[in-house]
Amino acid sequence: MSELKPNQPEITFLSLAYNRFYDIFEEIFDDSFWQKDKYYRFCKIKDGFTVYTELLNYEPIKVILEWMKKGGRPPMEGEIGEQLFKFIRNVLIHIPFFESWDDVWITKEIINWSREKQTIDKFLEKNKGKEQVKYRFWEESKKQMTYLSINFATEYTKMKKVFLKNIISEKEGVKFSYILMKRIMDSQVEEIKNHNA
Repeated sequence: MSELKPNQPEITFLSLAYNRFYDIFEEIFDDSFWQKDKYYRFCKIKDGFTVYTELLNYEPIKVILEWMKKGGRPPMEGEIGEQLFKFIRNVLIHIPFFESWDDVWITKEIINWSREKQTIDKFLEKNKGKEQVKYRFWEESKKQMTYLSINFATEYTKMKKVFLKNIISEKEGVKFSYILMKRIMDSQVEEIKNHNA
């Protein structure tokens, strides 16, 4: 008989991860967040991507992403919910030289400085030249629809800089990312308690 999900260690980890992510999510969707120092925003955004990427190891979330990739969602949403967000997290963690979203850039030379064919390199090679993907999201509190594009690098070479802001914008792109991450995470939530109580 298979082990019930979640088991006790998973419950402990999931509680911490979900609480942290939801706190960052709420802050990002408060207008005052976007008035704060760019380094502060950068650190918070990075933390959210890091928490979400750790949750990708949880088997039930893997199942949801596989279902999304098989056509259960809009074009490429499953790939974006897994591969793009993991790519962003890996760039932010493994290339720790920048202090704002708009400053982040990579090249094939930088990515492969110690070893080739790692996750970031594979993502860029696989998606190089792919067509732009367009999305929109609704912010209920503002009664506003926001449109954005995800643009894959047209070139990925030894010296050509690929800027993160050209793949996905900071404000609109991050908000969209967090909405999609939250929707994927919420697929595993039976009940939300006020974690600040």
